[in-house]
This record gives sequence, structure tokens and C-alpha cells, in this order.
Amino acid sequence: MPPIAVVDAHHHLWDLSRGHYPWLQHAYDPQAFFLGEHAALRRDFLPEDYRAASAGVEVIATVHVEAERDRGEQVAETAWLHEMNASHGLPNAVVAHAWLDRPDTEERLLEHLRYPLVRGVRSKPLTSATPTHRVAGQPGSMQDEAWLRGLSLLEKHGLSWDMRVPAWHLAEAAEVAALFPKLPMVLNHHGLAWDRSEEGLACWRRAMVVLAQQPNVHVKLSEFGLRDQPWDWSANARIVRETLAIFGWQRCMFASNFPVASLRIGFEPLVQGVWRMLDGLSPEQRQAVMSGNALRFYRIDLSSTTSYLNTWTASTT
Repeated sequence: MPPIAVVDAHHHLWDLSRGHYPWLQHAYDPQAFFLGEHAALRRDFLPEDYRAASAGVEVIATVHVEAERDRGEQVAETAWLHEMNASHGLPNAVVAHAWLDRPDTEERLLEHLRYPLVRGVRSKPLTSATPTHRVAGQPGSMQDEAWLRGLSLLEKHGLSWDMRVPAWHLAEAAEVAALFPKLPMVLNHHGLAWDRSEEGLACWRRAMVVLAQQPNVHVKLSEFGLRDQPWDWSANARIVRETLAIFGWQRCMFASNFPVASLRIGFEPLVQGVWRMLDGLSPEQRQAVMSGNALRFYRIDLSSTTSYLNTWTASTT
């Protein structure tokens, strides 16, 4: 059976006439993008496009994660997303952007918090391009005192942190999570296991085990695409099942990363594929991964969702 309902814990929207997105416009560079060529994304992706892409799947709530809009338009993105919610009913939660190592960090956070759907922040720390290159201690890194002070402001203001770091930085992320045990954190895109060699997967797995020791860290089962390679069922199933084994189903949540993931797979095949990968869980546990866990983590108001999810939540609390 397919999932009864899905909460998409990570997607993007953009209107290229309303905002400036350098990675899609003047700074377009397929060599720098993790999936390579992405010309297909260089068009508007609005709520109606999301609904068309997800047709055939009952998506009852979504979480928008900042879409690399020009950093001078950080709060404008949040304002625009609230317009989209008012007119189209999605997204239902917003993960905004704010630099964590700037003197005006708290000012930006307070500006975002004027908007009621804001639940967290994704602010990528400085990371290295390869496992052998080190940036630890540099400005903006996870050891930078200014960056850590900014991260502490998320806890102060009741926000979560979406962490997007490659696999070779996961142990450092665990150290950060240990410093802020009351700050909810969620790892984006399964920790980006880009190296699918046995050695590479072993390194990813060891780091994930270290990170999972911090109970405030959750993980998104999302974005399994690789540069210049097709979507691979068996390889990606292995990633999903090992992530579940490491973190437990209670801390895993489905996310589409659309429209980016559309470069490799359609929305409905993605949902059905991940559902099949959860076959070691009970139906209730599978549904938690596909919807309930994200509802809880992002504190999405259930009053506008289906009666099924109200029933499901009541039966599992």
C-alpha cells in the first residue's frame, strides 16, 4: 500500500521575476552544482507547479527551505512565501536564511519571526570541497565563535537549525549538536553520501553513527541524486535503510527536495520508492516517517490537514 498522506519536509519555490536567484541566473555554473547540469531548473517553480509535479500523491503539508535567493533578499523570500501560503495553501512551514556570523544576525532573525510560518533557519557553515581540505576554525566554520554565537540565537528564539554539510563534516556537526542539546537540528539530504564506494560509504556510516548519538538531531531522507548518474533504486535503498538503522524511524522524515530532485526522478516514483524502502517498519512507523515526524519537528498546525492525520496523531501520542 502507498502512504495515506505525505508531509514534504523539504522543497523549494521560486519566481524569477520576483526574486533574484544567482545560482539559477547570472551565476549559473553547472560545474559548481552538486548534480551538475541543471538548466531544467531555470524557470519559475510556483505552488501550481509543485502541485502538478506531485499529482497522484496526497501531500497534505509542505516545508519550504530557503532556496539560495540573493542574500540581500532573505526576509523578502519569507514575505513572498507567506503570500504563496495565503493564496495557494502552501508552504505550511518556512525554514528561512540568516547568516549566523554577522553582527546583524539577531536583527534578521527578528525580521523573519514577524511571519508566523517561520520555524527554523538553514544557514550553511563554511565547509571544505573535499575530505582532505580543512577549514576548521576559519570565519563562518562550525568552530568559529561568532558563528556559534549566532547558532545560540536560534535556541533563544525557539527556532530549529537545518544543517546541510557533506559527509566528511558530520563529526564536526555532532560536536556542535552536543554544545546545543536543546536546539532541534535536522540533517539535510541524508548527510550527502556522494561517495558510494565501499570505503566512502563506510566513512559516511561511521560519521552518521557519531552524529546520531546526539538526540536533538533528526535527518531527512531526501536527495539521493548523484552527479552524472541516474537514480539508482538499490543503492538508494541501502542509504535509506542504513539511515533508519542508525537514527531510528522516530528521527527520520521524508522530503522531496523538489524541484531539484526532479533532475533525476519524478515526485510520485520518489514517494513510492521511499515507501518501499521502509518495508522493514510497521505501517504506523512508515507513516510517521512519511508525515508525522515532520509535523512534529516543524510544529505544523494540524487544523488545516486531513482528518486522517488528526486520527494518526491521536493514536500515537
